[in-house]
Parts: sequence; structure tokens; C-alpha cells
Amino acid sequence: MPEENSSVPNRKRRYCLIIGGVVLLCLILFSVIVLILALTLFKVKEPRSQLLSTAVRGVAPSFYSRQLNITIDLKLRIENRNRASFRHGTGKTLLLYQGNQVGETDIYPGAIPAMGSANLSCLLTLQVDKIASNIEAMMQDVFDGEIEMETQARIPGRVTLWFIKKHIIAISDCKLTIAVPTFNVQKQTCKTTAKL
Repeated sequence: MPEENSSVPNRKRRYCLIIGGVVLLCLILFSVIVLILALTLFKVKEPRSQLLSTAVRGVAPSFYSRQLNITIDLKLRIENRNRASFRHGTGKTLLLYQGNQVGETDIYPGAIPAMGSANLSCLLTLQVDKIASNIEAMMQDVFDGEIEMETQARIPGRVTLWFIKKHIIAISDCKLTIAVPTFNVQKQTCKTTAKL
């Protein structure tokens, strides 16, 4: 009989070791699967930004202050390629003429759904009085029939995948050529990037 009593604790120990080994194996397997998914399927990707359209919306001369304001309507598309939503904060769009800032506007905060896109609209006002230092170059461009300008849009945001939070800045730099008599956009070239 003493032999049977000694085999019962050995069986219990063996069962505990087998159950502990199975639980440990399941935990290791689960960790490997989560790591593979985090590095492949759920990897944080940078959003793509694209300038959809540019149009001169209005020209407003002010005779009292002797200035001319030109409003440019920009439509940007931000594409979220992540499996989580992209929440963006207040962005800025600058309007430059020969490297000098001549206008700016804010892009309002919002969210872009997972694997989706959103169109953002912003109105830039070109304040001609800020071009006063380059008035000769501006007059030459007007006489040549076209004005070349640049826009720089920066949209900061964050993508959250479970416990991983990634801050991203979507950047879109565009060069515009505006025909002077009609104030139509003749040509536009854009370069979009993102900083992770």
C-alpha cells in the first residue's frame, strides 16, 4: 500500500506540470501572435495628403485702406491607411509669395475613420499689403499675366492602436500659378509627406 500513496503525489505533480506547461505554451503563442499582428497588420502607417482643387474664390479691393485681398479656396484630402481612426488637431496652411508669408488660415480639428478619407476645405486670403516689400516683383508678375505662389499645409494628429499611440504630421507643399486677368489657377504641383 505505501507504493500506491507515493504514486498519487507523482501523478498530481505530473498533471500540474502538464497543465502549467500548456498554459505557458498558450501564453507564449498568444504573445507571438500579438507581436506579429502589431508589426504587420496593425503597424501605424502615415496618412497621405493630396490637394484636390484650388480655385480663386474672390477678389476684394478696399479703397479706404488701399489694399487688395484675394481669397483662394483649397480642398485637401487626407487618407487614413490605418486600422484605427486618425484624430487631427488644428492645422495651419500658409500662403507664400517669393518665400514671404502673405496669408494663413487654420484647418479645424476632426477625425478620419479607419481605412477612410476626409476632405478638408480651407480659405486662404492673400493680403496684398503684405507684399509691399516685393511690390516691384508683384507688378512684374501681373504684367507677365501670372502670379506664382506656394501653400504649405501642416496637419498634426494621432493614431491610437490599442496601447500604441503614434503622433503624425501630414504635410502638403504646393506651387500654384494664377492667371492674372481671370484669376484662375493655371497650374499646380504638390508634394506630400508625413512625419512620424
